[in-house]
Amino acid sequence: MNRLLLVALVAVITMSLPGVGIAQTAEITAHAPTVKIGWMDADQAVLTSNEGVGALNELQKFVDEKNIELETMRRESDDLRARLEVQASRLTDEALMDLEERTIAHEIALQRFSEDTNREIERRRQRLYGTISAKMGPIIEKVALEKGLDAILIFEPQRDAWVNTALNVTEDIVAAYNQAYPAGAPIMPPAAKKP
Repeated sequence: MNRLLLVALVAVITMSLPGVGIAQTAEITAHAPTVKIGWMDADQAVLTSNEGVGALNELQKFVDEKNIELETMRRESDDLRARLEVQASRLTDEALMDLEERTIAHEIALQRFSEDTNREIERRRQRLYGTISAKMGPIIEKVALEKGLDAILIFEPQRDAWVNTALNVTEDIVAAYNQAYPAGAPIMPPAAKKP
């Protein structure tokens, strides 16, 4: 514990000496290499690639089909609810209980269908992003090396106030990705390594 206190005391004294900390910082800055950084919009890269557009269209077809099913179920549920309201006074107790049970069961099925569909849409969307993003990794590295970049960072509008558009390499990445993975071409699994 005394050794830690001694190290801290020496650091405080050294930093308080005039010019010691500043001179060291200036020397480090003078010899620091220039770093070239590019930026990419990950969502744009995934969604505007040919494969992304195709996958997104397939996802939209699925969503449209499920919306039609959901609307049909919603109309059936509304019809049951309307029948219950109109016929309640004319039905026997047993018939009324039966109609109420059918209405409740239908509404529960509608709610479950909606929840299951939303989960499936999200699962498919994540798989779309995951599949393309995984294949995009080597493409990003290739573009970075071709452009002499030290890093490519993800642009996030909610976090990043402004980025020079000249540093945006998203379109270059999409073009390279489309060339490496042409739309409609079968995706070959990686070759097995020989022992």
